Amino acid sequence: MKTSTAKPRRELIDVRFADERAKTRIGWLDSKHSFSFGRHWDPRNTHHGLLLVNNDDIVTPGFGFETHPHQDMEIVTWVLRGSLVHQDSTGHSGVIYPGLAQRMSAGTGILHSEKNDSWRLEGDRHSDPVHFVQMWVVPDTDGITPGYEQLEIDDELLRGGLVTVASGMKQHDGASAIRIKNRHAALHVARLQPGDSVELPQAPYLHFFVARGEVTLEQAGGLSEGDAVRLTASGGQRITAVTAAEVLVWEMHATIVG
Repeated sequence: MKTSTAKPRRELIDVRFADERAKTRIGWLDSKHSFSFGRHWDPRNTHHGLLLVNNDDIVTPGFGFETHPHQDMEIVTWVLRGSLVHQDSTGHSGVIYPGLAQRMSAGTGILHSEKNDSWRLEGDRHSDPVHFVQMWVVPDTDGITPGYEQLEIDDELLRGGLVTVASGMKQHDGASAIRIKNRHAALHVARLQPGDSVELPQAPYLHFFVARGEVTLEQAGGLSEGDAVRLTASGGQRITAVTAAEVLVWEMHATIVG
């Protein structure tokens, strides 16, 4: 996919409410899609900036996504509740849980599975669903060697404020963030208590997602779990938590074109 760093011409704040998302519901999966995904195709809703996928998934115990392929995509998984087992064709496997950031670079091609069955690796069977958000951004370069990285971020999140969780941007090199293969994108996360507030970064493209709780955003008003805001040529607005909340913010300095 081609990308461009040309500056957008006008400011736009586009609120997308949770109930407007496309949904995939089968016996073991409740998935809500912020963008076109699978059979849910809308040519007017394919991406924002560099972000192609923002899937909000709940998977019941003992089930999950069987082994399937990906290519030329940076995939970031953020668990909100429960645990998710990752296994891939590069030999990586492990359990992802809240506060542990995971990135998979599909590159020339990778096979992986994601299941709610951590007892296979850790012991006692559980009955808890796993709730996670999976996000895809395009890489700078196609055909790279597939890769995997995970990093514990929980301590930084407890300190408050926006924490950089995944980034390919130069200014975050060496910071407590997993690295993605796009130098124009970064994912920030904040866990907020009622009354806490943080400021959105300045960027040509921002995607703001309320993963848990209720917040208010300047120029957008009250937002609840599952709501999202796509900001263009904007930033600097303050987010204030109404209840305990968790928000995910993609900062992007390029967009997909063509």
